[in-house]
Amino acid sequence: MPFSLFICDCDGVLVDSEVLACRVDAEELARRGFADYTLETVLRRFTGVSQADFMATVEQETGRSLGEDFAEAVASRVKELLRTELQPLPDAGTVLASLPLAKCVASSSAPAKLDLALTVTGLKHQFAPHIFSSVLVEHGKPAPDLFLYAAGALETPAERCCVIEDSVAGVKAARAAGMEVIGFTGGAHCGPNHAERLREHGASTTVERWTDVPAALERLAN
Repeated sequence: MPFSLFICDCDGVLVDSEVLACRVDAEELARRGFADYTLETVLRRFTGVSQADFMATVEQETGRSLGEDFAEAVASRVKELLRTELQPLPDAGTVLASLPLAKCVASSSAPAKLDLALTVTGLKHQFAPHIFSSVLVEHGKPAPDLFLYAAGALETPAERCCVIEDSVAGVKAARAAGMEVIGFTGGAHCGPNHAERLREHGASTTVERWTDVPAALERLAN
């Protein structure tokens, strides 16, 4: 296997959190008078995008401020949902433990949310201490910065890295970093055309289940 490092997105890949987080974003937006940003819109446009970039885009598009307390209000509600409702994607832990290569997480989530998600789902030990948040780099996904940062931290050339991502932004970031990317479509937020969208934006292959990941890695390696 030519890959030395397997880089995992977290939300929607390791843990089934995208619908939870996007639901809170959409509800809080509606409460503040931004009703055009429905749950469907937030899922389609901002999955995989950092909260800071998401907020900046909405404010730029509407010419209105979300309010200084928007991020804090969302983070508080998301934290409670993660504690009570979050589940890992089926078989993620078992498959990760079986892979004979280094692993890390590179996520758009804030560090506290990322740590909570991995802790409550029992996946943190698979990666610690190699858990990287987009706050570590100047530009989040779809820029390649975070994936290149992760590869550099583990002293691995980009061409020996494979990324698993569920979002268009993440796929674009991986390809811009010069890495192979597996598109993951097993999250609750993924619709019937999700695999096609990921392939259109550069995913080398797609999988719907974690049990399909080892075979996908083999295909890309060959």
